[in-house]
Amino acid sequence: MNIHTRHKILFISSWFPNKLEPTNGNFVQRHAEAISLLHDVEVLHAIGDFNQKEKFVFDDQIINGIRTLIVYYKNSKNPLQNFLRRMKAYQLGFKKMQKPDLVHGNVLHNNMLFAVSLKRKYGIPFVISEHWSGFLSKQNRKTIALAKIIAKNAELVIPVSKELKKGLQLNGIVKEANVIGNVIDTDLFCISQEAKDQFIFLHISNLIPLKNSEKIIKVASKLYEKYPHFQLQIGGDGDEEKLKNWVKKYKAEVFTKTFGLLSHKEVAKKMQQSSCFVLFSDMETQGIVLLESLSIGVPVIATNVGGIPEIVDKKRGILVENNNEDVLLEAMKSMLEKNVELDSSEDLRKYVVENFSKSVIAEKFSEIYNQVLS
Repeated sequence: MNIHTRHKILFISSWFPNKLEPTNGNFVQRHAEAISLLHDVEVLHAIGDFNQKEKFVFDDQIINGIRTLIVYYKNSKNPLQNFLRRMKAYQLGFKKMQKPDLVHGNVLHNNMLFAVSLKRKYGIPFVISEHWSGFLSKQNRKTIALAKIIAKNAELVIPVSKELKKGLQLNGIVKEANVIGNVIDTDLFCISQEAKDQFIFLHISNLIPLKNSEKIIKVASKLYEKYPHFQLQIGGDGDEEKLKNWVKKYKAEVFTKTFGLLSHKEVAKKMQQSSCFVLFSDMETQGIVLLESLSIGVPVIATNVGGIPEIVDKKRGILVENNNEDVLLEAMKSMLEKNVELDSSEDLRKYVVENFSKSVIAEKFSEIYNQVLS
């Protein structure tokens, strides 16, 4: 039996859900929630608001059992002034928090200089989880220089995929790193026993260009010409009007349903009703939506990029070449015709539970905290 010391952990992140960006960095929030099973976690975040009159506004809440303090500062058009205000916001916020044993930072952007300052001033050690897909490729000198300063001061940098670890090494930011993936709420993302009366392809994302939502609609409309017995559901936290225009452009109204921003619970519900999740991104650090779909027992089609091949093999879905619409069309056809040998729903789920559930991820981080603090 592993006996845990409950440490006081302060989470800070370059991205975190807030009133201006409700889903930004929600995977960081889920890491914090998982770790709170074994440790006393608090979250501190600072973000600029252009519409704010006051210099600083403190939003102090308990969110999913975790004290979360978001300090909004008055944003300006001057990047240096904004950076100084952000650091001031962090300092003011930090005074209101319990003193942590360790800081868990996220994303090697300039926000993390606050973790460096805490280490220098109070001797509080910090680790950094890295999520940014930008580090999968060669970055500019300025970005690398900043990341190196932060990484050099951190006890450890913890990328969410092996591919991201390679990218950090390629950029010369770290020599060694422990990989700990994203966390999936396997209680929420569970297999549904409801019968499915229609084959549904599902895509959920923030609909930014690199997700290639338009291409998914275009390929689905080609598939529908020969196989008019499926539905495409597509949407998320992005421009739904643009989606609707693409649906019109490819005459896909008959078989396509679009939707806007969904809550986490609504995402799980949509996935439970679907037959296959489609992700046609140019780049992904890991692909949380793929793990969520697998946790529900639903197979996936995804591009062979970034950290995706680490989690999607022939038994869990079909990997396709990015930007190759013909290959995507063939993959969707294979799924629709059940021409592919896949693991059972139970086995798809088991893989996620054993590798990415809250308790598993909490244990992995706990081991690192104990090493750092011993």
